[in-house]
Parts: sequence; structure tokens; C-alpha cells
Amino acid sequence: MSVLSFGKRHIVKGLDAVADAFSGTVYSDVVAMKEYAAARFIMHKGVGALGTSTLTIEACDNANGDNPVAIPFKYQAYVGADDLPGAVTAATTAGFATTAGSSQLYVLEADSQSLGAKSWVRLKAVEVVNDPVLGGILIELIGARYATDIPNTVIA
Repeated sequence: MSVLSFGKRHIVKGLDAVADAFSGTVYSDVVAMKEYAAARFIMHKGVGALGTSTLTIEACDNANGDNPVAIPFKYQAYVGADDLPGAVTAATTAGFATTAGSSQLYVLEADSQSLGAKSWVRLKAVEVVNDPVLGGILIELIGARYATDIPNTVIA
């Protein structure tokens, strides 16, 4: 049995890295959770010393993001050393605000049971401090119900 994770998770490009990535209100791609136990959103803030955003995870009815409902989740922030995260923190449906600064990672996780009757999920970022931040979002779906090296699509 291989320790490699191919077939055990599915990576989705949630938001391409771009300058001023989190200007205003920004949403990641909406992904289907029906074949996975959890969704992990990895937000990367590159250059941008002052800009901040409030991050929430929303459960949706479909790939269009219809009828979004904020759900509780857990997260870890990497705002100091590149490989040493802060504590795992529980966030309510109100989410949390990122910290001003460059070269940061935020890892947010929600389990499929938190979605209620909905089966789609996305990350929402609402700008708090308006200052350009270079960044992007990766989505990793984990705990595949049926592991295959090439998974089914999870976006419409």
C-alpha cells in the first residue's frame, strides 16, 4: 500500500493567484462535497503588508453558489515562520479576519456533516482593510469515498 495521497484527495484551483486578489468580496470556486469527507481551503497571501479580509466558508445548493449559508469551521494561520502554524482555532459562522502582513498561509477546514442538506461549498473573503494583496486559493477535498488516481470533477 502506497503512502502517497494520489486518489485520496482532490486538488482544485479555487482562485488564481493575482495582484489585489481579495479586493471587495471574493469567492473561491464552488466544489461538490458529495464524494468527500472534508474540504480544506488554503489561502496564500504573498506580497501585501496592510490588506486584510474576513474569511468564511459557505455551504451552497449547487455549483452556482445559490442559497449560501455560512457554516462553522476550523483553521490554522501561518503568519510567522513559513512552516509553523498557530493553534487550530474553531471559527463560528461569522468567520475570522486575516492578519495584516505578507507571506502568510491560512488553512481552513470544514467537514461534510457541517453542510446540512447542502452538498456544495466555497470560501468567501470580504475585504476589511483595502490595500492590495497578491494571493490565491487552493481547495483540497479529502477523505474520498471512492479513491481513484483521477477523480471525478467537483466543479460544474
